[in-house]
Amino acid sequence: MSDAGGNTGGDDNGTTPNSFIPSPDDMQHWASVMARAQQMMLDHAMGQAGADRQTDKDGSAGAASPFDPATWLANPAAQMWAEQSARMWEQGVQFWSSLATLQPPFAPAAPAEAPKDRRFADPDWTQNPVFALIRQTYGLLSDQMLATTRQLSGLDPEARAKLEFAAKATAEALSPTNLAITNPEVIKRAVETRGESLLKGLKHMLADLARGQLSHVDADAFEVGVNIATTPGKVIHETELYQLIHYAPTTAEVFTVPLVIFPPWINRFYILDLNPQKSFVRWAVEQGLSVFMVSWKSADASMKDVVWDDYVAAQVDAIDTVRDLLGVPHVHTIGYCVAGTTLAATLAMLAARGEADKVRSVTFFTAQVDFEVAGDLKLFVDDSYLALLQQLSAPGFLDGRYMAATFNSLRGRDLIWNYVVNNYLLGNDYPPFDLLYWNGDTTNLPAKWHRQYLVDLYRDNRLVLPGSLSVCGTPVDLRKIETPAYIQAGREDHIAPLASVWRLMDHLSGPRTFVLAGSGHIAGVVNPPAAHKYQYWTGDNDAKSLAEFEAGATETKGSWWPHWIGWIAAQDGKKTAAKGARIPGKGKKKAIEDAPGRYVKQR
Repeated sequence: MSDAGGNTGGDDNGTTPNSFIPSPDDMQHWASVMARAQQMMLDHAMGQAGADRQTDKDGSAGAASPFDPATWLANPAAQMWAEQSARMWEQGVQFWSSLATLQPPFAPAAPAEAPKDRRFADPDWTQNPVFALIRQTYGLLSDQMLATTRQLSGLDPEARAKLEFAAKATAEALSPTNLAITNPEVIKRAVETRGESLLKGLKHMLADLARGQLSHVDADAFEVGVNIATTPGKVIHETELYQLIHYAPTTAEVFTVPLVIFPPWINRFYILDLNPQKSFVRWAVEQGLSVFMVSWKSADASMKDVVWDDYVAAQVDAIDTVRDLLGVPHVHTIGYCVAGTTLAATLAMLAARGEADKVRSVTFFTAQVDFEVAGDLKLFVDDSYLALLQQLSAPGFLDGRYMAATFNSLRGRDLIWNYVVNNYLLGNDYPPFDLLYWNGDTTNLPAKWHRQYLVDLYRDNRLVLPGSLSVCGTPVDLRKIETPAYIQAGREDHIAPLASVWRLMDHLSGPRTFVLAGSGHIAGVVNPPAAHKYQYWTGDNDAKSLAEFEAGATETKGSWWPHWIGWIAAQDGKKTAAKGARIPGKGKKKAIEDAPGRYVKQR
């Protein structure tokens, strides 16, 4: 018998074993694997049926799928797409019709000629004629699919962007690496393990189906407060929306002006406190800052009426709480992502009320205020998507797993299909990676706030229109913000694109310092100096455009954190003894519980 590459199967005469075909001696074990797989699927089905019966009994709605491919057909260009893409399949048929002869151009390509694509790293994608053909066919079909979308006429830019996004997502989903039968690495692993790898992958897949979320790491590898989010501190203030953590000082003296950090409530705050080596919080404390962290509550039905004003009011409450506790006139602030967007609105409100001096400085981590060039996330704000969100948010909040699926879809090849192959098809063990654990530790969002955010900011871009929006009864005008600002952006950020973050420079009136960090939305921020990774760029803060800034920027290797603490010290370098109210729980605000607190652990 010959294998797909023309090699004969192994036998007792010393011929080379076929790595794609199980040996006769293994067939009994394969039968056992199949029986166990069937039992696992039966158990899963029975478990789901029991859950459905409980759902009917409780009268609550079941969770819908985060992705519904049928919605792609709602695009008005769908019929045009079908008509113009027919030739793509004709060319594909021509490729496959030559399988028997393996004539050029289907001879195995030399590895040096192969495109750099991690999905096709296995040597058989170039050295085995059949898999080389599969790869080349896929390349033709996916290229033709993307080209077809770009050739469609009569589309406005928004419709074209949506269609291209859907085409790219479809092409990534159809990769032959995503199917066991067309992935040589998966086949060889299955034969080598006598099917156990597929059985282990099935176990992973059924567990993910049960929890309604793709796993990137072993859920039992980390525990918040035990081996992640461990910087010592106390919860010293609590509302129905957030807890305020005060971290214990590690220096004899601290800066007189404290720091209040507002993380995004779309994620858990401990992205800034992953472990002692990566923790921005721990590092900031070591630099002599009195650090306070807001830990937002994950939304539930009781928060169905929470809107943007509530988050602005919470930021002001946290600022005032710290000022009163330490007896200081003002604080430094950090706003990360959506919390940075909100912090800009908070500062505009304070400026309009004559209270701008409550904040000595503001630092924006990958935050946007002008959403004109906000990237692919703008594709998720049309009427059909908003209607879907309304259905999914019927209890008054949006399950965080839907947002996780949306963010993962922006990098589907890396954050979805890579894990489908590794976890399900290859049956690999999950990596113990704290950042990926955090990425999967989702938070729920208040439905009213989420819709308000998508419509007013992403869709209508009203935050940069003076007086178009009001918060807590005060019209917002970003031009009134004169607070010194440190604006950090990630060169490869796919959530808050660099060009979009730069727009902060256009709308604020105070002194601004722009820093461009290497990497993206997370690694560009969480980059401790000891890691010696990436780089950052500084330049002319009076540059008229991002292009002008980049043209004259100076690159510095490593983390931008030391540059930031130098900027903080330049705002106010006074120090005071780390005693009294500077010790968590020792001032008028007594300790409620140890950090990281209850809210960060709530589902």
